[in-house]
Amino acid sequence: MDRNRAVIRWLMLTVVILSFSATSFSQVAVGVSVRVGPPPLPIYAQPICPGPGYLWTPGYWGWNEDAGYYWVPGTWVLAPVGMLWTPGYWGWGGGFYAWHPGYWGPHIGFYGGINYGFGYTGIGFVGGEWRGGAFYYNRYVTNVSVTNVTHVYNRSVEVNNTRTTSYNGGTGGVEARPTAQEEAWSRERHSAALETQTQHERLAGQNRQNFASENHGRPAVAATARPGDFSGHSAVPARAAGGEYQAPAMSPREARGPSSGARGNSNEGFRSFTKPESNRSVHKGAKTNPTYQQHGNNGTHPAYKSRDKAARAPQQHRSNPSPPRQSAPKEQRHQGGR
Repeated sequence: MDRNRAVIRWLMLTVVILSFSATSFSQVAVGVSVRVGPPPLPIYAQPICPGPGYLWTPGYWGWNEDAGYYWVPGTWVLAPVGMLWTPGYWGWGGGFYAWHPGYWGPHIGFYGGINYGFGYTGIGFVGGEWRGGAFYYNRYVTNVSVTNVTHVYNRSVEVNNTRTTSYNGGTGGVEARPTAQEEAWSRERHSAALETQTQHERLAGQNRQNFASENHGRPAVAATARPGDFSGHSAVPARAAGGEYQAPAMSPREARGPSSGARGNSNEGFRSFTKPESNRSVHKGAKTNPTYQQHGNNGTHPAYKSRDKAARAPQQHRSNPSPPRQSAPKEQRHQGGR
């Protein structure tokens, strides 16, 4: 009898664990959907990289059930060794704008063709690459000082997409679809956002100044040097809104769409997603798995043209109120990208 009770308890515990895991994954893979699109991406300077091993994660518009869209500042994140960050994006499909969360993986996947700036041109990533266990930064598009980061190179990048549109598909959205290679990479093992990233997002949603209804697309804190550091000298304000702000015609609760897969028959703007592993397991495997040793865009992608300039000093970046062509940063302040 006691043995049967023990078996029953283990079965019940297994069901609870599996149910919890399924719920957690559905939140990561599906995200939220709303009936109104996000504002344009604001224009801002990139804070200087805090040190070796930090990867830039671009800012994006999050969603709050009570107040609508709010800005999650771009920030430098201490990355898992050998892993790259594929940004999340809003995609139109089935009558709604759905959020596709970002993830860590051995390659950069599809992120809607959105030009987030600072190496994220809409396809791939040209801001740096892993070489063995060290990350090398492309100073042409990232704000890195050689006084605290020595693994650098200088490779020019020609950006063909200069729009500030923050969503894929639909009316006025970016018209981009994943390549066959991006589709294959989307089926790789992925890791969800780190705890520092999710906490960064939660803190951003608690500040009224970050809401589009308050800042009209020009947040007071557009980027930070580290996650959650919204005050102090590292916080960077937006130089300008990315376009004219248009207040939604409905309340956030009226705009909220389904949180499940019931979005009609259209798959427009959506990508496949592989269940992410825990961050702990990826950290452990990334240091030993040989597939994690060579990453980054090698300059052969048709979306951009590049050539190495290892011996040349960074050029000055042009100031332009519209989304500028990314060029070399100044030593202490980057003016490119967003």
